[in-house]
Amino acid sequence: VANTGFLSLCAHGRITGLAVEAGAGVSHVTAVCLGQTLRKSTFRLDVAGELLSTHLHRLLMESPNEPAALQALTKKTLTQLKKQCCYVSLDYERDLHDQGCQHPARFRMPDGHWVTLSKERFCCPEPLFQPALLQHSCPGLHELAWQSLQTVPDHARTDVLGNIVLAGGSSMFPGFPERMCLGLNLLSQGTGVQVEVLASPERGTAAWVGGSMAASLTSFQGVWMTKGEYQEHGAEYVHTKF
Repeated sequence: VANTGFLSLCAHGRITGLAVEAGAGVSHVTAVCLGQTLRKSTFRLDVAGELLSTHLHRLLMESPNEPAALQALTKKTLTQLKKQCCYVSLDYERDLHDQGCQHPARFRMPDGHWVTLSKERFCCPEPLFQPALLQHSCPGLHELAWQSLQTVPDHARTDVLGNIVLAGGSSMFPGFPERMCLGLNLLSQGTGVQVEVLASPERGTAAWVGGSMAASLTSFQGVWMTKGEYQEHGAEYVHTKF
């Protein structure tokens, strides 16, 4: 059992940093110092992939598209549509009110119907940065990241600040890293801090990659509970072993 924020940092070869995770069911910001997660620097946002898919469906039902075709959208198709067509806007208010900044995209559904997306493309992931759009009172992911950085002990803050790592499937939207960086730098104005983020192309599976790396370390090999031990002692043995 391991913290996914720490594992995401491991995937980037780091044991100190800030993991900003936007997953399927929940989003987290986790500060880690020398492999230890800092509980008071960990924040949760209940806006993530599944909720964004529901939000996209609602947006499409309000669009000029044929309602009957949209009604039949399966969860799998909706996820595919979201991944293929949606992106994060760098200037949401401008793009929302200026149709010239909206770039329509078409998506062919399994039944042959075509769906056209316009502002829905960037309205879908926007609640990650403006949860109030979905009636959530929590700050956006960039604000939570900045709050987390403020709670990191002074001696570690520079190292954590220099290793901000993005992770999770919902961080894969085009424009997400740029928007996160933009938001953090707006919050850091006047502090003399220039924020950069690390966004690996494989960040969607960073926690799994980090887990496989940690499990392959020589120092880890003595803390497995083997199949033989499990068969001999049962599940209760986990409390003895660890």
